[in-house]
Amino acid sequence: MKRKVALIAFGGNAILPETQRGLQTEQMNNAKKAASLMIHIIKKGYDLIIVHGNGPQVGNLLIQMEEAINKIPPFSLEVCDAMTEGSMGFMLEKALINELRKNSLDREVATLITQVIVDRDDPAFENPSKPIGPFYTKYRARMLTKEKKWKMIEDSGRGYRKVVPSPRPIDIVPKRIIRDLIHSGRIVITSGGGGIPVIINTRGFFEGVEAVIDKDYAASLIAREANAELFIILTNVERVYLNYGSPDEKPIPVMTVDQAKKHLSQGQFPAGSMGPKIRAAIEYIESGGKEMLITSANQLKASLINRSGTKIRPSH
Repeated sequence: MKRKVALIAFGGNAILPETQRGLQTEQMNNAKKAASLMIHIIKKGYDLIIVHGNGPQVGNLLIQMEEAINKIPPFSLEVCDAMTEGSMGFMLEKALINELRKNSLDREVATLITQVIVDRDDPAFENPSKPIGPFYTKYRARMLTKEKKWKMIEDSGRGYRKVVPSPRPIDIVPKRIIRDLIHSGRIVITSGGGGIPVIINTRGFFEGVEAVIDKDYAASLIAREANAELFIILTNVERVYLNYGSPDEKPIPVMTVDQAKKHLSQGQFPAGSMGPKIRAAIEYIESGGKEMLITSANQLKASLINRSGTKIRPSH
């Protein structure tokens, strides 16, 4: 009997909200809350793949490195990605195992440090735009630009920050391992933060690059590779809306791919918020996916029984 597979993706702020200090105990408790949500999906009969963001965690790690720069040489961004994949994977894995035991569910959980291939000729490398890490003074920013060839921008009057490219993912390195694990009944935590960006260099070898991969695009790619029947993105709103934030905003309970494309072309889903989620959904559905769900963590349980959330489905 073929097993049903679901993939759920959520942001790093689910484990480290802006309102918290980032203490280890806080993040452990947040991982427990996230794990309790996953149980709802598993009880629905799905094998589960989990993809999480890591923005706040990598940002804090880069700040720690900057503060210790005179004592310990800093790591590059792709190594920081790997470090947070491991630390966050551990927190989620431990919390999920305990939640499974609490519910008398005999399942194993595995965290994969995941390299994700991007195109070295992706236009994003010509126009880095994703701010990361600490804020610097104008003097320090000039020095880093000269010494390290970083691109720096002034960010909202708070200082200068490094910006890096955000290329699209084109392949998942351990995709066969993910498929083998998930189709043998394991729960897989993978591609944290969108994965560790690597290119294939001119000699045909993998080479890490300082970049940020959008976790929703990476999750969509993994959902396609694993033939997931259900792809879920958790965000900070209960549903997708038309005219969001205006007096005439309108929730969308169900949307076809054709409708999603039309709304995108009309500018309904901005690039900095809902746009990547909708594009990730379209790519998943057009590659054979059956159903995509966008909702908030608080409404996940209700969304699984069609009482909340936005579902995106094939047009025919």
